[in-house]
Amino acid sequence: MTRTMSDPTPQTTTVQNPRLRLLNKLRAGEFPVLTFMAIPSVRMAQIVSLTGLDGIVVDAEHGHIGDDAMHNSVSAIASLGISPVIRVRGPAHDILKRALDTGAHGIMVPQVNNADEARQVVASAKFPPQGLRGQGSAFPAIAHGLTTPEYMKSANETIITMLQIETKAGVENVDEIAAVPGVDLLFIGPNDLAQSLLGYTPARGDEPEFVAAVDKIIAAARKHGKWCGRMTNDGAASKEGRKRYDMVSMTGDTKAIQNWYIAELAVARS
Repeated sequence: MTRTMSDPTPQTTTVQNPRLRLLNKLRAGEFPVLTFMAIPSVRMAQIVSLTGLDGIVVDAEHGHIGDDAMHNSVSAIASLGISPVIRVRGPAHDILKRALDTGAHGIMVPQVNNADEARQVVASAKFPPQGLRGQGSAFPAIAHGLTTPEYMKSANETIITMLQIETKAGVENVDEIAAVPGVDLLFIGPNDLAQSLLGYTPARGDEPEFVAAVDKIIAAARKHGKWCGRMTNDGAASKEGRKRYDMVSMTGDTKAIQNWYIAELAVARS
């Protein structure tokens, strides 16, 4: 069971839900800015949510995030009007199901390498008849501000499915990945992409192979009517990203804390 071209998607949905800040900004072309959160704390989720960001990627891949922290963070983020996204640790059906049952407004799946993997993700992310997702939790509807029946009717066409393109194989197959119905956004992971293509990270940004890969990913997204985003390190890079991307996720909580202290300690000790 998979989606077809005729099924409504986040790009084509007519559902109006003011709680879905990320989706609404993407549809309006307003260039949402997100960040990553790796520290498992409701208070961290609340503090970051109050900064004016449009979404927070709760990082269950590389962050110190387990199931409890994932649920608690999504609840805290959504309650403050920000869109929670879960970066899962892999594409397995049970992992995606657990992430979606938090009430996440979107999922981000790392290291997608081919169209078969993309189809597997989509099948796990969608309720029947478009997919294989099971229903049994009262929690996901809460973060959407809906009843469970309302959530069941709208989830397939409002939850954003983001696939990370960050390997050589992913770049080689990106056109086929982007063509899969139900894939909504291609997200560039620049560090892993550089490591895969160049053998080191971070990329300088001017390496021909790296530049060509980024261009190819963006072109595939545009060709198939999908959104495209990437991770950025700071506000300047995020502002520059407006020229090419539909959204960015700007650094993360751990780096933000470290960078502030490093900079201020340098001043204090000067």
